[in-house]
Amino acid sequence: MAKREQPQSENVFEQLGFKPEEALNLRLRSKMMSALIAEIEERGLTQAQAAKQLGVSQPRISDLMRGKLHLFSIDMLVSLLSAAGLRVEMKVRRAA
Repeated sequence: MAKREQPQSENVFEQLGFKPEEALNLRLRSKMMSALIAEIEERGLTQAQAAKQLGVSQPRISDLMRGKLHLFSIDMLVSLLSAAGLRVEMKVRRAA
């Protein structure tokens, strides 16, 4: 009997074994963090300059740039994105 393959999730965090709710939270934070890192890099800011503009410490920006996802909540990332002049949009829809 052939083994049926499960449809693979598009969320890498689910693929890594996180529960769906936690995987979604991690995915959202990851996307926000990536957008913030890209904005800092696009502007050519040093960590000190980014920290000053975003109202946080330089070590906090270092954590961000190193991708330390576990240190940033969705709330914190929304605040940082807003301080960077970026707008966060959200869409809610029924699960498939």
